[in-house]
Amino acid sequence: MRVYKDHLIPSKSKVKEALLQFDKLSPDAILFVVDDDYKLIGALTDGDVRRGLIKGFTIDSYVDEIIQDNPRYITRGENNLSKIIEYREGDFRIVPVVDNNYQVVNVINFRKIRSYLPIDAVIMAGGRGQRLQPLTDSTPKPLLRVGGKAIMEHNLDRLTLFGIDDFWVSLKYLGEQIEDHFGEGADKNIKIEYIWENEPLGTVGAVSKINNFKHDYILITNSDLLTNVDYEEFFLEFIRQDADLAVLTIPYQVSIPYAVLEINNEIVKSFKEKPTYTYYSNGGIYLIKKEMLKFIPQNTFFNATDLMEEMIKNDLRVISYPFIGYWLDVGKHEDFEKAQKDINYIKFK
Repeated sequence: MRVYKDHLIPSKSKVKEALLQFDKLSPDAILFVVDDDYKLIGALTDGDVRRGLIKGFTIDSYVDEIIQDNPRYITRGENNLSKIIEYREGDFRIVPVVDNNYQVVNVINFRKIRSYLPIDAVIMAGGRGQRLQPLTDSTPKPLLRVGGKAIMEHNLDRLTLFGIDDFWVSLKYLGEQIEDHFGEGADKNIKIEYIWENEPLGTVGAVSKINNFKHDYILITNSDLLTNVDYEEFFLEFIRQDADLAVLTIPYQVSIPYAVLEINNEIVKSFKEKPTYTYYSNGGIYLIKKEMLKFIPQNTFFNATDLMEEMIKNDLRVISYPFIGYWLDVGKHEDFEKAQKDINYIKFK
């Protein structure tokens, strides 16, 4: 897999060096010129080189002489998704990401990802997976394979498809296997840090151990889900509703085969003939403002439902994000068997 530094070239490099890099990058031939501290100076395309040669520069000229010195870029952590969408829809395929010091920290390629969300992701992967025994006796549930790769890898790949590249993974049962399998995430151009639960901490309790989030928005997800949720749309809805926490919910319809009567003091007020009711179930994926994490107690067993209850008590805005795409909690043997079949037909990209 190509790393973002393949798109970087030092200031004072010769044009012929740039041509060699273009050859390796094709069809993604664009370079970003940086100084010794990786600060962005300009952009360079093969078109810039052609125009430079026409003007009399040579392959031994410095790239600095022919660059575009006002390149488009994205600032890491900036909550400006509209700019990212504008770049993507304007066919600017490859864009550098800079930090507050204007240093290039990533290069995103919209041919390979859909978005670049200002989100940190926490994957809860410490569970025992008892309902899947004996499969989980020697393998942690997140590493059980579906369609040729680990369940948790499907989650990572889906999240990275939307440009999320800062991850934390909570571990307990056979966690060493998970850490060995994914490492620090370098082969996926992401960064993974691990947090260990000495005792079970519930579905969000381990988040209290993290104090170095990079962004103002945190996505928390179970590691054993298979889904094709559009995380950009999830985030946009979160922003549109000015939510403090959003929970992805799965609609379930219950059909009653008889007329249902509304009765008050034994008096029939109304009735519905064979009605269908829709209920919403917790989908195990949450988006939350970072400052709301203060409601998670330190090193205490604490579930996501406890967090939602606490926030509701404090009159904070907790919203439902109903999802009608593909979603499967791989918790039981029948779910695991269903996943093996579904993976061949569900569109995840």
